Amino acid sequence: MSEYLEPILQPIQLLDDPVQFQGGQLGFDYMWSHERGRAPIKVHALDYDETKLEPFIVEHDLAMGGDTQIMGIVNVTPDSFSDGGKYTGEDAVRHARSLVEAGTNILDFGAESTRPGAETVPAHEELQRLESVFDALDTFGVPTSIDTRKAVIADEAIGMGATMINDVSALSFDPSMAEIISHSGVHLCMMHAQGDPKTMQHEPKYDNVLLDIYDYLKERIEFAENAGIDRKNIIIDPGLGFGKTLEHNLSIIRHIAIFHGLGCPLLVGASRKRMIGEISGAEPDARLGGSVAIALEFARKGVQIIRVHDVFETVQALKIQTAIIGVEDGA
Repeated sequence: MSEYLEPILQPIQLLDDPVQFQGGQLGFDYMWSHERGRAPIKVHALDYDETKLEPFIVEHDLAMGGDTQIMGIVNVTPDSFSDGGKYTGEDAVRHARSLVEAGTNILDFGAESTRPGAETVPAHEELQRLESVFDALDTFGVPTSIDTRKAVIADEAIGMGATMINDVSALSFDPSMAEIISHSGVHLCMMHAQGDPKTMQHEPKYDNVLLDIYDYLKERIEFAENAGIDRKNIIIDPGLGFGKTLEHNLSIIRHIAIFHGLGCPLLVGASRKRMIGEISGAEPDARLGGSVAIALEFARKGVQIIRVHDVFETVQALKIQTAIIGVEDGA
């Protein structure tokens, strides 16, 4: 029976005998041990040898600087759930520049909506939507990512200066995508989704949502490595909202640190998603508070990249959280 470990992360200065988490300001002395067929049990981290703890110790070189990175979302689509039709052409470029000024570390451009029920966009249309963005990719001053499932889009984007491909299909949509990534040496984010965007919210079911997603991502990492993609370039995303109910999403958020065990940086986005509306009743344009709350929880649990619409507010919240944690007792 496989065991899955989830570090219980805390500010390292609060712990007496911590294991340092990936060279940063977080640490852990206890972990949750998960196995299929039983409830998680709390175990002492030092009961495990260094090999078992290695994914939680080794630092990741994202070549992006800092501990928690903010990925700013720029949708150049007419039908995205939150801001569809708002940013196209030069408006998308101006919006991207405003996100850089607000403090984003990475820009993520998408021209095909992956909201629940969305249809696949033909490649020529996706390219047309991205044309003005491609012309400006090397002018933003931060790394740029293209959110696409199609190799032809990825190839064009990389040629224009993109440094990451964010593939929500985890290399399962286009058989040519893995070759493009392996030859280029850019970062690749692979996400878990149950079904495709058109059908993914039709009664999603799991035996164990955490462990099923973990095993899927583990298999996709192995697939990518076998296709010649360097493991240090792989980023993973458990896919909040992509074939998950509210309870599935909440379980992922509560236990997001389990995915550190895969040994790759995590990219996660909950910004303005339906789950926030399900809990609070708010429409997409009124979900800032919920989005920031989840972003803070992700940072507290060591997520390396947080994907958001509202960069200024999220960056500010993270700075305040960092400052509070950094104050010693009695200061």
